[in-house]
Amino acid sequence: MDFSVKNYIQIERQKILKGFNEMRVILDNEEQRELQKLEEGEVNVLDNLAAATDQLVQQRQDASTLISDLQRRLRGSSVEMLQDVIDVMKRSESWTLKKPKSVSKKLKSVFRVPDLSGMLQVLKELTDVQYYWVDVMLNPGSATSNVAISVDQRQVKTVRTCTFKNSNPCDFSAFGVFGCQYFSSGKYYWEVDVSGKIAWILGVHSKISSLNKRKSSGFAFDPSVNYSKVYSRYRPQYGYWVIGLQNTCEYNAFEDSSSSDPKVLTLFMAVPPCRIGVFLDYEAGIVSFFNVTNHGALIYKFSGCRFSRPAYPYFNPWNCLVPMTVCPPSS
Repeated sequence: MDFSVKNYIQIERQKILKGFNEMRVILDNEEQRELQKLEEGEVNVLDNLAAATDQLVQQRQDASTLISDLQRRLRGSSVEMLQDVIDVMKRSESWTLKKPKSVSKKLKSVFRVPDLSGMLQVLKELTDVQYYWVDVMLNPGSATSNVAISVDQRQVKTVRTCTFKNSNPCDFSAFGVFGCQYFSSGKYYWEVDVSGKIAWILGVHSKISSLNKRKSSGFAFDPSVNYSKVYSRYRPQYGYWVIGLQNTCEYNAFEDSSSSDPKVLTLFMAVPPCRIGVFLDYEAGIVSFFNVTNHGALIYKFSGCRFSRPAYPYFNPWNCLVPMTVCPPSS
């Protein structure tokens, strides 16, 4: 058998083994999560039952003490009993039987078998686009002095977080870096590690030939301005198909709108992404983002993208010192 064929079969075999191992890991994690929920529910129910039992025991002791005291006083003389009658009446009135808090033996949540078919579909979608994985490198020539690119051209990080010379204060476009590769046809996929970052912008950029510069409001940062305007440049109208993170946990996608302001869409993340996959289908006009950390769940998808010029991978570590890293294929 030809060596190239053997090599291809071996690669495919490794992909199959890796894929099914990932599915086993997902199922194992789901199993542990459900068991942990069950154990927490059990502890909660038992704790509530113990508290209710303690309350009943205490009330029983209080009632027994009161009854014993009354019996002792009754055995005394009538004069002594009358002398303490006011105290006895007050104690009797203040003591009331409290109904114990009802404790449900049912758990708050009922186990449901995970949607395995849905999980497999999500994994399949990620696996399908990973077939087009390209080894993207960062272009040092596109970087300003505000960022540093590693020697292997895979990592970019901010080196300045103050006012920039010859630019507006905190002009976040000054952090942007393009990939070395550009795409004018076909399908491409790459992954980016954003672990530990509290802010970033990521996606695809393509120059717009008919850009109306008068509409561009720039990208100047002012603490008194609404943060949605910070992304005014980053929308399809200006050749950017990107998503971003700000303030540690606010994820957004930036679409065009009928007004001069960008349409900022809030994205819900069931699992905060440490690694994001970007898929570009040039002919179909699609840019998709996948949460690799959450088994490849789709984060957002731009459809109907109109590329009039070549498209470049776009990376922006923003005003955050933690670097972002382009992952090598199949890493």
